Amino acid sequence: MIERLPNEIVASHQQPGIMATPHWHAQAEINYVLRGAIDYEMPGYSVRIGAGDLALFWGGLPHRVSDTEEDTDFHVIHLPLLHFFRLRLSPHLQQRLMHGSTIVSAGTQPEDDLAFARRAQYLASSDPRLVQHAVDELLVRIERIEIGQHSVHEPRKLGTGASVGAEQPSFQSIGRLFAYIAENFRDDIDCVDIAVSADIHPKYAMNVFKKSTGMSLGEYVTLLRLSYAQALLMKEDINILQIAMDSGFGSVSAFNKCFRKQSGMTPSEFKRERSPSHGGLARS
Repeated sequence: MIERLPNEIVASHQQPGIMATPHWHAQAEINYVLRGAIDYEMPGYSVRIGAGDLALFWGGLPHRVSDTEEDTDFHVIHLPLLHFFRLRLSPHLQQRLMHGSTIVSAGTQPEDDLAFARRAQYLASSDPRLVQHAVDELLVRIERIEIGQHSVHEPRKLGTGASVGAEQPSFQSIGRLFAYIAENFRDDIDCVDIAVSADIHPKYAMNVFKKSTGMSLGEYVTLLRLSYAQALLMKEDINILQIAMDSGFGSVSAFNKCFRKQSGMTPSEFKRERSPSHGGLARS
């Protein structure tokens, strides 16, 4: 699955491949497994998603498919954070997810097979009404995971005692921040620019964003740039300098430093590992 822009919802129905290296993206990820099972390596833990399971996790932390059962088939949807913060989840669960936890439904729902097929069709439509209907329906289905029986898998450092900020910022403010960043992350923007777009004080914007996502504004902008660059690296006809500039880093040295910090390898190494000629996967 190749990312486009971080404010676009991306859906795919496919057989998962084992990932040689972890990847990340600036969206929440939804998995619905039709048959078989998928094993993920997450930061600090592993999780298995089996047939009939519906799972949600934050894709901004490096993760990879480490194993699958034969003939596994699943729907995968990358949900922009603009939509993630529309979910009526408990504040405690929302924060756990943003810090790396995975929520998995317990038990199958017979209508899910047909419902996810319909949503995939609607999301691929050029009719914005169908796309919006699919998104709204998907959010309601995700909310039902928490209401029903479910399990939460998380890094060992997290737990039921993880703190949650008492102040819950309005979706309106958060939405304006995310919308501005999504549209301008490849430009030279800073915290003041972002805060002005939402008509709030920069210090308040930074506090609200940190409470909601666990990241600073600068870290999120960098994540979006890295996510965009990651997709470009999978295209063999684009060189590293062009990718660095197109992604908003301003220089190859800044790009290399940020990319190595996130992935543990240079952009050139990542490009080589993921290229079909090297035996890697051409999609993530």
